[in-house]
Amino acid sequence: MQPTQSFRVDDFIAGCIGGSCSVVVGHPLDTVKAMGFFRGMSFPLASITIYNSVVFGFFSNAQRLISRYRHGDGRHPCGMADLAAASMLTGLMSVGLGAPVDLVKIRLQLQTQMVLAENLNLAGNVPSGSSIPLRSLGIPTAQSPYRGPLHCVSSILQTEGLPGLYRGAGAMVLRDSLGSRSLKVDPLSPPGSISWVTATPADVVKSRLQADAHPQRKYRGIVHCIVQSYKTEGAQVFFRGASVNAIRGFPMSATMFLTYELSLQFFRGL
Repeated sequence: MQPTQSFRVDDFIAGCIGGSCSVVVGHPLDTVKAMGFFRGMSFPLASITIYNSVVFGFFSNAQRLISRYRHGDGRHPCGMADLAAASMLTGLMSVGLGAPVDLVKIRLQLQTQMVLAENLNLAGNVPSGSSIPLRSLGIPTAQSPYRGPLHCVSSILQTEGLPGLYRGAGAMVLRDSLGSRSLKVDPLSPPGSISWVTATPADVVKSRLQADAHPQRKYRGIVHCIVQSYKTEGAQVFFRGASVNAIRGFPMSATMFLTYELSLQFFRGL
């Protein structure tokens, strides 16, 4: 019998593959706009691939290390307490890594939407039958503050400091804790989509906080964002995008977990 390894790299590789496939499936529904379904996918593909690789790898290895420490065997099945400990450790790590990635994605998507709206507005002033493409229409530099992901990170650090990269992290923890409950039971079952509906209010708050850039900030924090959003737009604002999240949740979760498990079986069969 071969000795049990407490640390395995194949979990990270399988998580990388699962994350990549889930982005390809979910990105069209994450950016439903007139730019083409897969345009602008390079940053989400690269970042979420790394993110899922670290999360899956860390969680699986944490379970084995806890089992080896408590039971003397990394293959010993984890109880609820063991899973809770591994989940909490992974959650802290995932927010530390995922919050800045998510914030940059939100800022870049918001900027893209602003530029597209300006393009369409300018296009309305172009004479009928003109062959001038939208991309040739001049857009003021002020409308495009970020030249790319790295420039976005650099700008946020300069204007908002390190805390700026973690704006909305608290709401992200709340969203993930609500959305992950049913996924822990069975990621391929219908509740995998329902979990995204229950997590939508926290996701709305998270996205608003992350998009609320310095210096013209509207929200002072989670509670202030909830109160102000409710006062101005009513309770329905917290379920905006719930249908897209529900539709997207099932294929993304199914693809990610299925490709993760298949990849893991492949690598461990070598």
